[in-house]
Amino acid sequence: MQRIPEPELMDEAEQARAYAMADFAEPNARFVSYFETEFPDLQAGAVLDLGCGPGDIVLRLATRRAGLTVHGIDGSAAMLRFASESLHEAPALGGRVQFIEGLLPGAMLPLPGYDAVVSNSLLHHLHDPGVFWRAVREAGLPGAAVLVMDLFRPQSRAAAQAIVDQYAATEPDVLRQDFLASLCAAFEPGEVRAQLREHGLDGLSVRTVSDRHLLISGRLPQR
Repeated sequence: MQRIPEPELMDEAEQARAYAMADFAEPNARFVSYFETEFPDLQAGAVLDLGCGPGDIVLRLATRRAGLTVHGIDGSAAMLRFASESLHEAPALGGRVQFIEGLLPGAMLPLPGYDAVVSNSLLHHLHDPGVFWRAVREAGLPGAAVLVMDLFRPQSRAAAQAIVDQYAATEPDVLRQDFLASLCAAFEPGEVRAQLREHGLDGLSVRTVSDRHLLISGRLPQR
């Protein structure tokens, strides 16, 4: 199946609400578990979450590792409203968590460099994946940890629809439609490996970790 790009931002109120209210606890918890497994020594420092959406992974990371400062950036003001509400309900994290509205490239970040750059389900939204990988390199300090999880594109639209039916059968129509569009817009593992080679990041590993997710992990070059 050929890739079908989707809109880069989920900035409509209905989309943001459906996404924020959906149950992503399992994949988000799995993402944090991958972070802990891949980088057990990263107990302190600053982490940047690219495309943080409603902020659940940011809050989970900050909760699990008390030595981390975690910043989340997203281009959708609608998404960040939900992130801010969730942070308000977790005042103990307030000094270590910050959400920033901004678009890649060119977003203003609170810190000049981060010890880790993470992202869940942003890559497939971008029409030009180079924007994403340049942002990873620019935001991360030399040797920074990198953890990216995203969907990968199924062999056919019918296979994509079957995944939607299996995992989002009871979700609102807007979320089901977005899920299908995201699967059709996602990159195959081989395409991601080619992107990494192009941007001097071929030291990062790419592997599939479910019937719909791939994981990119490793460390940035020491420059």
